[in-house]
Amino acid sequence: MSSKSRDNDDSLEGQCALKEELNKKIKEQKVVVDELSNLKKSRRVYIQQRNSNIFFIADRGQTLSSCKKELDNMKKELQDM
Repeated sequence: MSSKSRDNDDSLEGQCALKEELNKKIKEQKVVVDELSNLKKSRRVYIQQRNSNIFFIADRGQTLSSCKKELDNMKKELQDM
């Protein structure tokens, strides 16, 4: 097998792995959006600070909106692959 075909196979495997990982993240994000959508208005929502174990109270509507935007971005990224 030539080195070019090995490199091609490696890049295809890498791209497949990236797509699988992105699909997994999209599924997780869909669950987050569904959970936030079905919360009662009176329920509190907490967001985690990046690189920390600290959570802060957040606005449910804003959190839902940002999660939907993130989901849309992930879907667009998957289509671009």
